[in-house]
Amino acid sequence: MGKRVSVLSSEFDATFTTLSRDFGDRVERAAALSQFTTYRLGGPAEILVRVRNVGELGLLAAALEANPSVPILVIGRGSNLVVADAGVSAVVVILEGDFEKVEIVGESVTAGAGVPLPVLARRCAAAGLSGLEFYVGIPGSIGGAVRMNAGGHGRSTSEVLRSAVVADISNSGAVSERSVESLGLEYRGSALGGMEIVCSASFDLVRDEPAACEERLSEIVRWRRENQPGGANAGSVFRNPEGDSAGRLIEACGLKGTKIGGVHVSEKHANFIQADAGATASDLAELVSEIQRRVFNETGIRLETELHWVGFSKSAGQGGPSEATK
Repeated sequence: MGKRVSVLSSEFDATFTTLSRDFGDRVERAAALSQFTTYRLGGPAEILVRVRNVGELGLLAAALEANPSVPILVIGRGSNLVVADAGVSAVVVILEGDFEKVEIVGESVTAGAGVPLPVLARRCAAAGLSGLEFYVGIPGSIGGAVRMNAGGHGRSTSEVLRSAVVADISNSGAVSERSVESLGLEYRGSALGGMEIVCSASFDLVRDEPAACEERLSEIVRWRRENQPGGANAGSVFRNPEGDSAGRLIEACGLKGTKIGGVHVSEKHANFIQADAGATASDLAELVSEIQRRVFNETGIRLETELHWVGFSKSAGQGGPSEATK
């Protein structure tokens, strides 16, 4: 491991030099990642780069091909991401510019990977297009929604997605349009690889009156305000086991309000964990592990997290946070 760290250190230096030439001041060392996650937790990225278009993904791919041991991590809205307090040894990619564009043609909508889901939901509703209203309550981005098959209120991305444009960083940033069937979408997951970056997604929607679409948006927003907490959280922490609800199991085990350090299980919804001032990613990891332990001991059910953990040492859903790159 020591040798690998030494090699990676030199490769990060070389990668930073190359990226600085291509991206200028849009490349940073030791950038704080807490600003990019809804929990507002976690340490720095070894390198952070802001990419504005598909062509620049080719430049990113070239820099990484010259230094193949350097991993990447794409961050959208950071709504299901937990970064370790020590940070992450990776090139963290932020998609902006062209990746934040929305195009509506008839009943077809194409949105860049960086478009926030609530923004797209409202744009479509205003245009009299129905099908993405459930996005209004999900604090993520299009790229993450495709990769994780985001869903809520009885709907999922796979139901309305037609195709996605994907760049393969391991293949010089080659871009291809992938049908929804080829993406391998499943409950909160897909077959997309770690070096594949979603660039945009196209949806087939249904024409409806804007007022009717807006009313459905309002109903979802009202429901979430009444039933789910605000503040610093990442939405649902655990996947629902088949035939049951993670929130119900956690509440049945008497875990509402359970607190470790600066994080606690929400009193409003047991499948939400809130971070308070002074919280750390380690606090969150410890509380998640404690919930998993208690629920398993009392019910025999192993809860798996919906969260993506980077910088931790255990496997996600196997008793704690997942192994990542630091």
